Amino acid sequence: MSKEQWNNSFADKDFVYGKSENAFINDKSEIIPSHSKVGCFAEGEGRNAVYLAKLGHDVTAYDQSTIGLEKTKTLASQNNVEVETVEIDLTKEKVKANQYDAAIMVFGHVPKKDQQFLMESMFESVKSGGSIIFEVYSESQLAYQTGGPKSVELLYDPVDVLEWIKNYKCIHFYYGEAERNEGKRHVGLGHVIQVVIKK
Repeated sequence: MSKEQWNNSFADKDFVYGKSENAFINDKSEIIPSHSKVGCFAEGEGRNAVYLAKLGHDVTAYDQSTIGLEKTKTLASQNNVEVETVEIDLTKEKVKANQYDAAIMVFGHVPKKDQQFLMESMFESVKSGGSIIFEVYSESQLAYQTGGPKSVELLYDPVDVLEWIKNYKCIHFYYGEAERNEGKRHVGLGHVIQVVIKK
């Protein structure tokens, strides 16, 4: 989706994906060392970035939506933490390499032609020894109708994901069903791909 489409999507006064962190990020966040520098990719309204900041990490949120990043700042303020925000089109511009101890992405859905570029940017942003944690909807999600893109063109193929991560140490890989109740846009049982890799 374009910047304008995402701005429209986030223009709702509510936090459309809720204010609580993603369940997978909550489950795996313990692997991130204390006081780490963390990059949050395609972070939207900031729920995961704020959660990580509350754990004591130095967090930067990347997204192309001005409104999403404004809501990130609002949520951070409500939780008495700071999150740096960077407005960027992650399908066109890479984030500076080797700067983070960890990187995360939750449901960062972009067109298939841009998916590898986004993933490489996220992987490259992390220092050697650091971790990357992400959860996305698989192509099978279309049948569930419980959230995410309505086009297979914006969903992920597990074969592609395995190809992108093959040069890293895989700590966790899951392709299957997961219950996600996040705001009003992710409601109920869905089909996801989850990854934790170490660089």
